[in-house]
Amino acid sequence: MKQSVYRCLKGAVTKPMLMFVFGVVMVVSAPDYMVWEGLKMANASESVIRQAHGSGRWFPGNGQELEKMIESYMENAQPGPVEGRIVAAISPHAGYIYSGKVAGFTFRAIRDNARKMGQPETVVVLGFSHSGGFPGVALMDGDFIETPLGKGVLDPEAGKILAKSSPRIFFHYGPHRGEHSAENEIPFVQAALPHAKMVVALMGDHDPETLDALVGALEALSRKTRLLVVASTDMLHDPNYDLVTKTDGKTLQKLAAMDIEGLQETWGYDKQIFCGIGPVLAVMKYARALGGKKGSVLYYRNSGDDFPEGRGQWVVGYGSAVFAVD
Repeated sequence: MKQSVYRCLKGAVTKPMLMFVFGVVMVVSAPDYMVWEGLKMANASESVIRQAHGSGRWFPGNGQELEKMIESYMENAQPGPVEGRIVAAISPHAGYIYSGKVAGFTFRAIRDNARKMGQPETVVVLGFSHSGGFPGVALMDGDFIETPLGKGVLDPEAGKILAKSSPRIFFHYGPHRGEHSAENEIPFVQAALPHAKMVVALMGDHDPETLDALVGALEALSRKTRLLVVASTDMLHDPNYDLVTKTDGKTLQKLAAMDIEGLQETWGYDKQIFCGIGPVLAVMKYARALGGKKGSVLYYRNSGDDFPEGRGQWVVGYGSAVFAVD
């Protein structure tokens, strides 16, 4: 099974765009995301089960194989102790054979910290749309998200609290169809925090008002439930291995210092130090609002380290980090 690695697109847009994956060209048009499609159920009492589209592509489609892979990544990770309670985290989202080792550090730290400091009740997974932009933040509707590990429980009540906080946050499944950025974190959440409910969200733009609305909504939700927020992102994409390694090192220094403004100033469509800069800024601002003063960078690796044949063609950086409060 060949799992996917990809090139990040130039952010969220609102016009038709091309996405290149292994030489296949797909034309993707941004639909009208403000149209509410609702839940199409013949019986309102029936559960709505969303399916993980990446099974067999980004991660194994066999449950036993996937469980064994994730457990191996987490057991082999040695992130070290984290002081305080982890309230936010960053994890990569490429194919597991590329980035799973790094994600293992994030979720091993989360699992160990939860056993010591208390289990999160709700996990908000923040991704972004690779295939087209839309205004605001789209929440996955439904009752469950099914992966090869089984049915992950969604938290519609927590989603309602987020949506009530701002008209920029709304339930809409459309952007989630085929989008892997948030979805690829879900099996790790299931493995590390099997009793937690989830809110799966995609950011569709880089508007500062959307970012501020989301951070405010997360703060409101944190007053109702024991909350963990996970940002899904990879780091720099470039053929030059040395450039990726050097640039990512500087980016991780800003991450550890919680230099949010520095990251905002460094990032651009022509220099995507994080392909998912929106989710990264959201979790950092959320952690700062709760009293966080620094980040803990747990591990870094890029595809050129494990697959040196890719150097000079395409190299992608992957970083693991968490943010804790006293």
